[in-house]
Amino acid sequence: MPDIAVAPLSLGERFRALQQERERSWSPAALAINAGQRATLRRTHDAARHVRVGDVLPDTELRREDGTLLSLDALVDGGSVVLVFFRFATCPACNIALPYYRDTLAPALAAAGVTLLAVSPQPYPALGEIARRHALPFEVVSDPALSLSRALGITYVFDDASRAVAEARGERPETLNGVSQWELPKPAVLVVGPGRIARFVDVSPDWMDRTESAAVLEALGLDARAADLARHEQEQIHAA
Repeated sequence: MPDIAVAPLSLGERFRALQQERERSWSPAALAINAGQRATLRRTHDAARHVRVGDVLPDTELRREDGTLLSLDALVDGGSVVLVFFRFATCPACNIALPYYRDTLAPALAAAGVTLLAVSPQPYPALGEIARRHALPFEVVSDPALSLSRALGITYVFDDASRAVAEARGERPETLNGVSQWELPKPAVLVVGPGRIARFVDVSPDWMDRTESAAVLEALGLDARAADLARHEQEQIHAA
């Protein structure tokens, strides 16, 4: 019988499974702190304050693992680029989202010649862990001192309870974002075209609710079915 490509779980379905696991294993206090921060971010989110379609992005430089800098102008010189903003390398939801984009978005973008970058303010070498952990075929770059994230208006600040939990674990903001403030980007996906013009923008205040690949492919005029086929072909190659 011919192989039948099975549609992968949506990102939303994967996050619901994560939430169910947390409800089984986390204490009520830990669940309440996590839910409280996310609820606050949803309640206070103002889409008018962040980057919108048609805006021109600043020519900020992003840092590669080898320390070299990559400008947005250089990125869009050859066409559109997809920027996936995430929080940090050990963020559980990010470790679900990036492999999802690896499987459901990266193959179609590569076939269409569209660059995909994952962007976090976390400095290297810690940031590199997530790319190696999931064998990501796209580059993971650092946004030094949150310069691009702040310019786009997509950052948030930890509430008191979340900050106390992080400090109790021995974490420091500098290890997550390179600055002294407890500040991170909200999950976001941007399609940026020549001239650094935003062609697609999706910013989520809740890190457990992120952009599905189909929305990005639609914005680029790419067929989601072609993405599924490309993913299936890659799976067959790896299985051979």
